[in-house]
Amino acid sequence: MDSDGTQDARGTHASPVPRPAGPPQVPAMPPRPPRAPATPPLPDGSAFLTWLRAPRPDAAPGVWRFGHRPRPAEEPEEIPARQLLSGALIAFLVGWLIWSLLQNGYIGTWWWVPFDLIVPDAWRGGDSDLGETGTFILYQGYELLVALAIMIGAARLGRWGEVWRRFVTPRFRRPQAPQTRTTPEDDPAQWNELRAAGAADAAERLAAEARTGLMRDVDHARILRAWQGVRTGRHSLATFSGAVLKDGAAACLHPSGERDLPARLARHDLVTGQVRLGTTVDDARNPYAYRGTGLGLGPDLLGTSLVAVGPAGSGKTGTVVRPLAESLCLHALAGRAAVVVVGAAGAGLGPADAYDVVVRIGNQDSEYDLDLYGGTTDPDEAAAVLAEALVGDLADPHPGSDSRRSTTVLAQLLGPFRAVHGRFPSVPELRQLLDGAPGPFAALRRGLQETGQESLLRELDARERQMGQPGDVGGVLGDRVALLDRPAFAGFFDTSGQSRPFTLKALDHPVRVRIDLPQRGHADASKMLARLVLAQFTAGVAVREDRSLFACLLLDDATGVVTPEAVRGIQRLRSGNAGVVLTLRTLDDVARPLRGPLLGATGCRMALSGVTPWDGQDFAEVWGKEWTEARDVTDRQIIAETPAGKAVHMLRRVITGKAPTARAVTVRQVERERWSASELAHAVPAGHAVLSLTDVKGEHAPPLLVDLRG
Repeated sequence: MDSDGTQDARGTHASPVPRPAGPPQVPAMPPRPPRAPATPPLPDGSAFLTWLRAPRPDAAPGVWRFGHRPRPAEEPEEIPARQLLSGALIAFLVGWLIWSLLQNGYIGTWWWVPFDLIVPDAWRGGDSDLGETGTFILYQGYELLVALAIMIGAARLGRWGEVWRRFVTPRFRRPQAPQTRTTPEDDPAQWNELRAAGAADAAERLAAEARTGLMRDVDHARILRAWQGVRTGRHSLATFSGAVLKDGAAACLHPSGERDLPARLARHDLVTGQVRLGTTVDDARNPYAYRGTGLGLGPDLLGTSLVAVGPAGSGKTGTVVRPLAESLCLHALAGRAAVVVVGAAGAGLGPADAYDVVVRIGNQDSEYDLDLYGGTTDPDEAAAVLAEALVGDLADPHPGSDSRRSTTVLAQLLGPFRAVHGRFPSVPELRQLLDGAPGPFAALRRGLQETGQESLLRELDARERQMGQPGDVGGVLGDRVALLDRPAFAGFFDTSGQSRPFTLKALDHPVRVRIDLPQRGHADASKMLARLVLAQFTAGVAVREDRSLFACLLLDDATGVVTPEAVRGIQRLRSGNAGVVLTLRTLDDVARPLRGPLLGATGCRMALSGVTPWDGQDFAEVWGKEWTEARDVTDRQIIAETPAGKAVHMLRRVITGKAPTARAVTVRQVERERWSASELAHAVPAGHAVLSLTDVKGEHAPPLLVDLRG
């Protein structure tokens, strides 16, 4: 089915959702006029070129690569400051003492032996060939060499170099901007790849746009995405070059006509695709290579999905979901991603102008509707997705269980109804059929008899026989559908073609979607709709034609959403270049048998400040243990045997107030939890989180303590 996201069950169009960015084509309808940019163009391209040429070295997963300076994998042994300074001072005094002894002849004149062996006799004495001045300089020069040798030895012994680096250099060091690459062969602002492919004119036009400040980061990412289409053969080089020569940095626009978001709250780097979420704390529990580095997430990590757990007020929405939604919207404007953000109305998920489609369920002023059946025309597929939404949380939450009975009941009704009416039933019609209302059943039977649909007639007969029988789930389905058959939803889930339904089949295109759920007064309906969106998302991304487009669903409260089928769907997303971001107030909102599978199905796991010890225990189990060095220190009292020793011990006791002791240190290797449940519950400061990462290639980062405010 070739859906652009607004087709209803009969295939009729409303207003099309924006199509993907690419080389210019004749559009089906003109795009919206571009909005004024969030920030005016720079007066020159110096800032953009500095950003573009900044170093971005390869780094471990999660490291903010923009301007990153790699650190050693292991922490170098650092001498305590007091010990270092005292050692440097003692080494200086020792060197001074040795020089004084040499100068005053207390240790002989043996240090003049090299001078006597090397210097000719004619150069010595007052009547030498060099004269008095030359002889004086010769002797003083030798003494200076000896003094330098003593000073070098004292400096090495006292580690003067380390003292200089640790205590002197930082006082004079100025903050340095990231060094930029200026070699023409490696300069990304010269677009050398286009020149090599024969598009020198287009490369020169883009380079000029960058120098004059007419290009921004989204333009650069979008044109690179279009160039990838040329390399893969989807677009011709001539079409791409013509678009660039005509429009410059504004070539290959997103169908919305926008080149940036109305506002940005987070730091983004579209060259690496990362958004900065915070700073890894300089803490002994973090690997040394990560300490003090920025934390950056991109599609390479979100492709393994993320689950974040923290109580209300811990920062899940403001510090995690909002920056990620902003980043993915920028990727969508660059033609790289499709994003769907789901949350409660007024949750702070970004302004409406940052999205192409905003579905406000329960708000009669909403411009868009939500397709209850996911845009499919297959009754069995529609029944499976709808059953997951209606009663997925009631299924047995053990691996291998499913909701096949509910799917069968819905399929027995959806198939005959579509065969007779050419569309799927609306919410009131579906409720009547599930309740077994005689009028709709009789009308449906007559329609099937008139068209000779014998197989579907047998399906309807089976449904009538099952109604009222023990174990029939039709009544449960009817009760759940009744939650949507409310006056607040009267204008939604329309199947007659009168509204503008959005379907997640549109994820073939770089579309930005926000779905507002009506949680106030409709909490159960909101959970059901969230399950519906997740089920449609996991089903839709699996059949996409263009999987080079990253698809992501951000669900800002997954309470009651995690079901056995949802966990299985999340496990399949990585192979489809897609991922989900789920936030939970507590893991108690997930059935106990599903907590382990959920944490196992997601590659990125985050525990925010304030989690309970029970939630911390689940994270501690999934993060496992590691071998660490344990040091046991034992103080043993020293017993003096002689009268003099006893007198000394008594004097020390009078001065220090403690008995003389000897300290014994035992070092051994032990296996301990990376983060214990108690540490996660009580040792994570406010505004911080512990986060483990896994990218789509399988590389992973251990749990990291991160300051989400940095």
